[in-house]
Amino acid sequence: MQTPILDFFNVNYNYHTISCETAALKGISFNLYKNEFISFVGPSGCGKTTLLNLIAGLIKASSGTIRIGGKPVDESELNIGYMLQKDHLLEWRSIYKNLTLGLEIRKQMDEEHLKTVDNLLKTYGLWDFRNVPPRQLSGGMRQRAALIRTLVLSPDILLLDEPFSALDYQTRLNVADDIGSIIKERKISTILVTHDLAEAISMSDRVIVLSKRPGTIKASIPIRLSIENRTPKTSKDAPEFNTYYNKIWEVVHENEDN
Repeated sequence: MQTPILDFFNVNYNYHTISCETAALKGISFNLYKNEFISFVGPSGCGKTTLLNLIAGLIKASSGTIRIGGKPVDESELNIGYMLQKDHLLEWRSIYKNLTLGLEIRKQMDEEHLKTVDNLLKTYGLWDFRNVPPRQLSGGMRQRAALIRTLVLSPDILLLDEPFSALDYQTRLNVADDIGSIIKERKISTILVTHDLAEAISMSDRVIVLSKRPGTIKASIPIRLSIENRTPKTSKDAPEFNTYYNKIWEVVHENEDN
């Protein structure tokens, strides 16, 4: 039986303020396996980004167990890549210097790592823009640069927090297709947080639906599409796509008035 690369067991997280305690996540249990792509969907405020922050070690669970590579979060030797909604490219650095920032911080500016940067720039169409500032790139190109910056650090698990939400519809489709293909090609275990059900279905092996706050898991739905050479774009042509969409939409919106 395959061992999960990430394991959540009965995880709870509460926000504390001076006046009160608010439950954000309640009883979250799931596994992520190697090379698997999972999406989390659910209403605003249900704790999706909180879940990513727990995995990244930015906050600690109030209770429950989180293991990465079989070890507690703060002891794990696996690399976590985190791609946020905004690209956070530094305007005073060229694209190349943005992509090598993590390597500088880790003191890994050696020939092998820099060769990886060059190869990624060439492979994903940004080589000719390596010496320009981020403001000269389109929104889609900026997101591609942000992904490359993350990939340079060789993440074992990639966290995506609505990375396409600021893009127009057509650019969003193209960038999601690019990034989805890159992730599959490099076989990176990935968790995506999104409000877009079509995006979740088209990119994922499994979609997990969270309830309104406090977020609990309402359903975990495996995605099996009968289409060859599946990509995010071609997934929408699969005969099962609309069935999955309707099923997940119903789960997300059931009991909304309660």
